[in-house]
Amino acid sequence: MKDQAAKLRQLVGGKNFVGDLQETGSVNVDKKDNLPYIIAITSGKGGVGKTNFTVNLAIALSRMGKRVLIIDADLGLANVEVILGCSSRYTMMDLLNSDISLAQIILEGPAGIKYISGGSGIEQMSDLSVTTRELLIQKLYACETVADIILVDTGAGVGRNVLDFLLSSDEIILLTTPEPTALTDAYAVIKACRAKTDFLNIKFVINKIYDESEGIDVGMKLIETTRRFLQVNVSYLGMIYDDRNMTNAIKKQVPLLLSYPDTIAAKCINSIAKAVLQGDSMRVKRGWRGFLQRLIFSR
Repeated sequence: MKDQAAKLRQLVGGKNFVGDLQETGSVNVDKKDNLPYIIAITSGKGGVGKTNFTVNLAIALSRMGKRVLIIDADLGLANVEVILGCSSRYTMMDLLNSDISLAQIILEGPAGIKYISGGSGIEQMSDLSVTTRELLIQKLYACETVADIILVDTGAGVGRNVLDFLLSSDEIILLTTPEPTALTDAYAVIKACRAKTDFLNIKFVINKIYDESEGIDVGMKLIETTRRFLQVNVSYLGMIYDDRNMTNAIKKQVPLLLSYPDTIAAKCINSIAKAVLQGDSMRVKRGWRGFLQRLIFSR
């Protein structure tokens, strides 16, 4: 497939707009140091295909040689399990039980990916004692030994739980569609993040497009609007064509890249996975341990 980002870069003067990763106190080291890279995948509104994209992106990255772990942080919905066609017995919060180990809550998925259910209990994490939260963190630390990339499937919108996950990650992938409401809500997510920090690494994907010109037009509007009104530089990752096989795959509970690997949407996701790995250097700001410390003790 053609480099979809090339046309967007040409339209904005050849620049590649990527958020500044230099943050005081950050780890800020290249991915070669074997720290897992944390990517939060989010959307401004529900129904844009976020979880479906997350699962298929994980499979694409796994096929490219990366060890991938998905954490379902779309609290209480367990949509990752639906798309994978599986059911998890335990959630992350079950680690508070001294008899439950990390290995027991990690589910083995297709194509070598791994999965952990966040569970709705995360919402009550602020009510836990410091000692209890430390216990949870200590058990979760071991995730960094099983994954090169950790994909956090967040909820939609700008609620506190969503923002906590976004601001604790090394990179944010924002999924939107060409619909005006979806774009407005995507802008709201960027604005909410910008209100919390100046150091953002936000990339976006446009889902459910009908032709390339539509995707380019939507991408340009999002780049220019966020740069002009928020002083935030967002980076374009790619676009995914509207494909009925997406719906068919969900009905079969078999991810698109496994059930319909030769379709246009599957090829788009593979292209985006390559962009994730081959684009700008993957730089870890805090590492997995820093992610957990910020997430759990910021509450």
